[in-house]
Amino acid sequence: PTPTPTPTPSTTPPTPTPTDPTTPPPTPPPTPASGAPELGVTGNKFTDQNGAVRRLLGVNRSGGEFMCVQGYGFFDGPVDDASVKAIADWKANTVRIPLNEECWLGLDNIKPEYRGANYVNAVKDLVAKVLAHGMTPVVELHWTHGQYTGNSSGCADVHASCQKPMPGAQYTPAFWTSVANTFKNDRRVVFDLFNEPYPDRATSTAAQAWTCWRDGGTCPGIGYEVAGMQDLVDAVRATGAKNLVLVPGVAYSNDLSQWLTYAPTDPADNLAAAWHVYNFNTCSDETCWNNTLAPVAAEVPLLAGEIGENTCGHAFIDRVMKWFDDRDLSYLGWTWNTWNCNSGPALITSYDGTPTAFGIGLRDHLRDLTP
Repeated sequence: PTPTPTPTPSTTPPTPTPTDPTTPPPTPPPTPASGAPELGVTGNKFTDQNGAVRRLLGVNRSGGEFMCVQGYGFFDGPVDDASVKAIADWKANTVRIPLNEECWLGLDNIKPEYRGANYVNAVKDLVAKVLAHGMTPVVELHWTHGQYTGNSSGCADVHASCQKPMPGAQYTPAFWTSVANTFKNDRRVVFDLFNEPYPDRATSTAAQAWTCWRDGGTCPGIGYEVAGMQDLVDAVRATGAKNLVLVPGVAYSNDLSQWLTYAPTDPADNLAAAWHVYNFNTCSDETCWNNTLAPVAAEVPLLAGEIGENTCGHAFIDRVMKWFDDRDLSYLGWTWNTWNCNSGPALITSYDGTPTAFGIGLRDHLRDLTP
């Protein structure tokens, strides 16, 4: 019988599927920088030097604003390595450090041991410790010179011993010139221009308040020459510093309703909005946040530089954090100090990081976000 021939396999290669030459391969997302990032602004997000998005999540470390002017020291409680590590152990990535302009500039009403170079070196040392633990330091101007005795005055003292409605032209631009020169070679350090402006309490109209906020000068109801947010941005940028700058709103930083309209211009294009909220503030519910915060957050990065409540619980900040989490925004708890939580929202009972009932809410949430 004739054998059946074995079929010969085809040697013709398969026809490749044509690719569309106009479709580039997908770009992998940028790898987040390790450690504390060099922060910038990309659209409405904070980004690191690799272009990866970064949320600022952490705490305030109060003390540098008041201890020196009161004659007691540089900070309230320890700022050694162990106490900074305790903050990092909460999975915080940011620490806001309030400062006093008279202590930094070395004015002679401050005790010599707590002013000028001694104070500056203490701040630099804390900043270095925060960076060493991979966290972002936010240096912030809290208390300033200038006498204000009008509506909602915090004190009658001309010196930097309480919160004033606006920074003063006499010293604050010099403060920011010095701070910017100190840190301009380290883009990991963030500048927060002024804690809680409240020109709206001194003036009769919102337009006057926001104009004073941006432009400074002679402001209705404020008896000293004001440095506006534009003056302070200009002072920072004149040093060559390109660091990220945070600009707070009015009404103790709780009102951002006209922030976009009046925002200062920045030649470095590296500005973000700062906002504060407590359960007793005017803008303290989701309706207000949707109406006034969401439009700002759509345009620029938004940091809630202080969140807190005077209930010794965390039900209110839980709502704040959820609203901010849903929009990938940033927030910092007030405050990493062992105070009575009724008199000032305190996150801890010990500088080893033992939380208060209020602090448990922030600590556990930060750990859930960064397992």
